[in-house]
Amino acid sequence: MSSQAPPPPTRRLYNGSCHCGFQKYQIYLTLPPPIISAKPARTETTPRLRKCNCTTCHKMSFFHVRVPDPVNDFRLLSPLDPQKELRDYTCFEARIHWYFCPRCGVRCFAFAGGEQVKEVEIEGEKVNVWAPKEPWVEGTDNVYLSVNAATLDARQEGLDLREWHEKGWIAYLDWLGEKPGENGEDRLGVPHVGGMY
Repeated sequence: MSSQAPPPPTRRLYNGSCHCGFQKYQIYLTLPPPIISAKPARTETTPRLRKCNCTTCHKMSFFHVRVPDPVNDFRLLSPLDPQKELRDYTCFEARIHWYFCPRCGVRCFAFAGGEQVKEVEIEGEKVNVWAPKEPWVEGTDNVYLSVNAATLDARQEGLDLREWHEKGWIAYLDWLGEKPGENGEDRLGVPHVGGMY
């Protein structure tokens, strides 16, 4: 019997949207992730697929996708001014904007940092998109982009959220702490107290 090697990681463009379609975005993802770890040492080379048990993420059912290069891996097709055209919720230090659609209420992404409207080519046409802006130094307090995986459009080639769980690609973050007042260790495979699969 011969075993078949897993497919090599492939970087592809995927589409996502809110329920009513007012928010539309594109994201580049490399799947399977080149590094599968609860805390990858090199975040600039792999997408991080995460579920957090903090009260914000838990109450929003936010399924994090953190891309290695937000400036080039994420673009919002509509609207072009999320500050004005989407609703916003901030918490803690009010640093991260948890944007949501004013029509259907769906949260496609959370963001902190500089932003820009830039021209890109999509299917042979030049179009304006909203995107994070340089300088972007991942891991600093002034920049953050996380896309809600639940808003990726279904039935796209190479994209199956079930596979992410079945193959153990999801890191579970412990921000509530197994013991009150303490953050725990991030891990693969099993959510922490208050978390979800």
